[in-house]
Amino acid sequence: MIIEGAAVVIEADNVNTDVLYPGPYLNIDDPEVMKLYLFEGLDPSLRDKLGGRTILVVGENFGGGSSREHVVLAMKAWGIGAVVGRSFARIFFRNCINLGLPAIVCAEAVAAAADGSKIRIEAEQGRVEVDGCSFDTQVLPPFVTDMIQGGGLVEYVRRRLAERAAGEE
Repeated sequence: MIIEGAAVVIEADNVNTDVLYPGPYLNIDDPEVMKLYLFEGLDPSLRDKLGGRTILVVGENFGGGSSREHVVLAMKAWGIGAVVGRSFARIFFRNCINLGLPAIVCAEAVAAAADGSKIRIEAEQGRVEVDGCSFDTQVLPPFVTDMIQGGGLVEYVRRRLAERAAGEE
């Protein structure tokens, strides 16, 4: 799995989901509408940098706070192809995987990136490239890559159950 895009950098550490997607908008269930409120409590002008192929680059402990799937769904609706961070809050990391958005830990890549940097992620090789400089990261296990490429956990399980049922016939 190769993911490429231009970096949008969020410099702060400990950014929580409550500012990434504030509570008053949690009743929205359409990701195309959700995306209008992404970063609303942090810096709404960040949305102006999104579009096309984007890789979000974030600091330490990104995504703590409430378990808001809205954040990941809104990111995907904007075309964010992956999030590269120094580290992630456990619940945000899991929401990313469950909803099919790669979350890659690579502090060196974060340090090298600036807004607009060209980023290339080679998840199965454990490599993140920033403006031509290559950095090693953890290799994603094949089942996680399969889950992400398939659209997330729900679709992954549906496909596996269908395969199992087809095999029993």
